[in-house]
Amino acid sequence: MTDYDAIRELMPNLVPFVRTLGLEYLELDADRAVLRLSDDPAFHNHVGGPHAGAIFTLAESASGAVVIGSFEDLLSRVTPLAASAEIAYTRLQKGPVTAEATLGRPAEDVRRELDETGKTVQFPVTVQMRDEAGTETSRMTISWALRPHR
Repeated sequence: MTDYDAIRELMPNLVPFVRTLGLEYLELDADRAVLRLSDDPAFHNHVGGPHAGAIFTLAESASGAVVIGSFEDLLSRVTPLAASAEIAYTRLQKGPVTAEATLGRPAEDVRRELDETGKTVQFPVTVQMRDEAGTETSRMTISWALRPHR
């Protein structure tokens, strides 16, 4: 059984940049991860909102959390890797940012393909970033891979 609380506590230690940005893990389960980036002036851009790089890192971190939450039991035989990402900044973001990541393909399908082929399996994770009012300000799709250990 996956211990989601332990994963939430462990991530800032495994990924030091998560700790540097002070990302908060608000929710984590097998289906989604919700993280928050506070409104810290140290992370602002030239228009007073969070820098695009900080938003990207928030989204990538949320996607990684849902991947770990969904496939934690496979980590002894696979390495999860972000293979590519596409982000769209759709509205000017001001204040704290919340990112919600969900698997773009059922975990059972990913597991089945991994077991049947024994090869690297890729799947999308979608992330929506929202302001405090819940308005989407950016979205990201990240292609993740589960690469079997050699």
